[in-house]
Amino acid sequence: MKIVVTGAAGFLGRHLLPVLRMQYPNASLIGLSSQDYNLLDPTQVNKMFSEQPMDVLIHLAAYSGGIGANGKFPADFFYINNQLMALVFEAAAKHKIHKLIYTMGGCSYPAKARSPIDEGQMWDGYPQEESAGYSMAKKMGLVASRAYRQQHGLNSVVLVPGNMYGEYDNYRENESHVVPAMIRRYHEAKLAGVSQVTMWGSGAPQRDFVYASDVAAAIPYFIEHYNSSDPVNLSSGTITSIKTLAETVRQQVGYQGDIKWDTGKPDGQMVKIFDVNRLKSLGLSCPTSLQDGLRKTIAWFQTHYADWSDGLRL
Repeated sequence: MKIVVTGAAGFLGRHLLPVLRMQYPNASLIGLSSQDYNLLDPTQVNKMFSEQPMDVLIHLAAYSGGIGANGKFPADFFYINNQLMALVFEAAAKHKIHKLIYTMGGCSYPAKARSPIDEGQMWDGYPQEESAGYSMAKKMGLVASRAYRQQHGLNSVVLVPGNMYGEYDNYRENESHVVPAMIRRYHEAKLAGVSQVTMWGSGAPQRDFVYASDVAAAIPYFIEHYNSSDPVNLSSGTITSIKTLAETVRQQVGYQGDIKWDTGKPDGQMVKIFDVNRLKSLGLSCPTSLQDGLRKTIAWFQTHYADWSDGLRL
């Protein structure tokens, strides 16, 4: 078996490759990044499939960022992610690969979805406005999965990770999501001796965080056993307020200062918790507690911060 992973140098890709090496020691495993092929170019996409004949493609390549970046560059997020999805589905069908696994974000669920959010609510409304460009582009992967299965027999699976965090995340200002943003802000405030750190919003929103290694560990199941275009949530199903997250990260980083909440900044969706009953029905779970996952993540970040090593994105 030959497995190709796009976005292999990215956040989830860095977690996934070791899992695949361990699970499939005799497989040919190829991890690709934008340095290998420009997947916004149809010629390059077809070149990838021709030069890397594959049985399974795990398509993680995406353009993603936090609420600030999404608000500033909505058209970029829509165009780039739509192209990354559409061109790869078309070429995968043309080259008749055995399976395509595609990941999208939980932000694609409707802004008014009722928590815990089950997969059946996906088309019940428009996503949160702040990230709609990204969310709708990624959501088109669901349409593509069904369309290419129906017309071309392409066996594709759509996975919906929750709010992922972990080692190898993006810690760049104006690009990062909430967990890496908090870790970096506290760490740098601690180093600088700053007495107060400002966080966006009110701290009231509730989220469902999932450790990226748990998501990666579940993917081999979908390679081997799942053959449907019905999406599956991959998350912990647990509830954490942003305020609790802020206190937990502050404690684990070792920052002694105060937290100020800037209520002039957006909160985003107030409650977003994922229903994981479909995941559990497959015998799967994302079991790492937030405390344990943050401990590992923060230890990695602090180890590599000074010299920007191990691919740390700052």
